[in-house]
Amino acid sequence: MILCMSVGSVAVPVKEGMTIVFHKITGTAIPDSVNPSLISILWEIRMPRTLCAFFVGAALSASGAVMQSVLQNPLASSYTMGVSAGATLGVAILIVSGIANTVLGMFTLPAVGFLAGFLTVIFVIGVAAKIDHNMQNHTIIMFGMVFSLFVNAILTLISSMASDHVQRLILWQMGSFSGRRWIHVGIVCVCVIVGGIILMLWHRELDIMTFGDEQAMSIGVDTKKSKVILLVLASFLTGAAVCFSGIIGFVDLTVPHAVRRMFGSKHKYVLPMSMVIGGAFLALADMISRTILAPREIPVGAVTALVGVPFFVWVYFHDSKK
Repeated sequence: MILCMSVGSVAVPVKEGMTIVFHKITGTAIPDSVNPSLISILWEIRMPRTLCAFFVGAALSASGAVMQSVLQNPLASSYTMGVSAGATLGVAILIVSGIANTVLGMFTLPAVGFLAGFLTVIFVIGVAAKIDHNMQNHTIIMFGMVFSLFVNAILTLISSMASDHVQRLILWQMGSFSGRRWIHVGIVCVCVIVGGIILMLWHRELDIMTFGDEQAMSIGVDTKKSKVILLVLASFLTGAAVCFSGIIGFVDLTVPHAVRRMFGSKHKYVLPMSMVIGGAFLALADMISRTILAPREIPVGAVTALVGVPFFVWVYFHDSKK
């Protein structure tokens, strides 16, 4: 986090950065020896952006860890459930309709993205329950993937018919933390803390459900109820993350696997460590996205994909060899 706040088109020395943060938090006067431009760069631009990236990464990683355990699939993520596709569709319709900056002002797109993603998972769970009353994992995954493909087809049609908005749609689909402010940090922070605490209360059920539905039911776990609650919580975290950053892939896929290799499979460790490492990973990815081609900025989703795609392939072939 200190590295991400220090590195950029204008370097902020760690000592001066810590001085600025200390005096801002305590409300005391910043020494005259500190360059005033560094104060604005660090406190008003770089810190909100870095912290927003951290909390978004934490939310996505915790969400991925839950979905992988509940669905017993190492490749499960918000993409599997169609959350990202649903959120993107809601935002795309808003952008093309021309009302993206009205009603709620700068919160219009985030609010619609969150609502669309959240409604998507409710719809997927509802249809899966109708198809299979026991809500088997393969049923949820199958319908989630089919729905994602259907939504992506609609997005392709929207993009082809609204060429004037293609660039903005692409930027949303690749994710960015440009322009994030303290108000965004506060909202995402509250969502992550609340969602994370509630998920920690379910860590024993997650441990049991990892071994399969039959074993969980034999121990006394109501798998259907638990799946609905945990998937809704995971989707809430994903929606809170997506609504302020756009679609950022592979964080929720890669980080939980790395955490399980380092700290074991108990969710009382997996969940908090996924949030910490996922947050640090996305903050680092954001730093790379804004510095590697400075002064130009590349979408942070492109950076995470460069890491995530090889990892996705490795997981697939590693599991297929077993």
